[in-house]
Amino acid sequence: MADISSNGNHVLNIKDGEPNHNPSNSASKSNQDSGIWFSVPFIQKLLAEVLGTFFLIFAGCASVVVNNDKDKVVTFPGISIVWGLVVMVMVYSVGHISGAHFNPAVTIAFATTKRFPYKQVPAYVAAQVLGSTLASGTLRLLFNGKEDHFAGTLPAGSDLQSFVIEFIITFYLMFVVSGVATDNRAIGELAGLAVGSTVLLNVMFAGPISGASMNPARSLGPAIVHNQYKGLWIYLVSPTLGAIAGAWAYNLIRFTDKPLREITKSGSFLKSLART
Repeated sequence: MADISSNGNHVLNIKDGEPNHNPSNSASKSNQDSGIWFSVPFIQKLLAEVLGTFFLIFAGCASVVVNNDKDKVVTFPGISIVWGLVVMVMVYSVGHISGAHFNPAVTIAFATTKRFPYKQVPAYVAAQVLGSTLASGTLRLLFNGKEDHFAGTLPAGSDLQSFVIEFIITFYLMFVVSGVATDNRAIGELAGLAVGSTVLLNVMFAGPISGASMNPARSLGPAIVHNQYKGLWIYLVSPTLGAIAGAWAYNLIRFTDKPLREITKSGSFLKSLART
């Protein structure tokens, strides 16, 4: 969920507004881009996203299933702690390999702020959804019959209430991710702790309302396995919008000593507005 390797810069070296006048460089870049789907490092990143998302969803949803099946032995605070801890552990485990997104909303948000290549977004999202679906399927195989409990997310109140809650908590999560994982002044070693704590806090107060998904893959995997799609659109749209808004909000307050004129010239968002 958070790109923590070198404060998130191992996939972020995309320079805005710098034309490449060297044909050999352009050819080299073209060859590199065309082989992106077959490069070993990229395949390793995808595998890390599949495994990371699998363990994230397996542990988090297992806490929900066990709690429902064993007379609330885990308790709701326990479920919140499980989600926070598994996020933290997996960020530290594979963050240096894939960036530890585990969340399509995070991947898309990074791409919109030029901190992740757009061409890699579909593969990352597919890997995350695959990991979530495999985890949900494994849980259903292990807990069947009377133990078969839906561990997906459903609105407890109105759709609007859950939509707004999901937007706010994902905004909050992405804002923290952007701060600790993409800013060179932040303490990168604490990124996993900060992101995991944010997930724990969000689940603690938003779980009873919307399920505190913050992650389209988290909701989509159980929905596919259980064929339960009620309110799913909320968990696909709202977290994505919230993550994009959170990433851009942090970009707006990110410190810079550049003059306004230089920021205007180099900012891709401002340049696009100027062209229109």
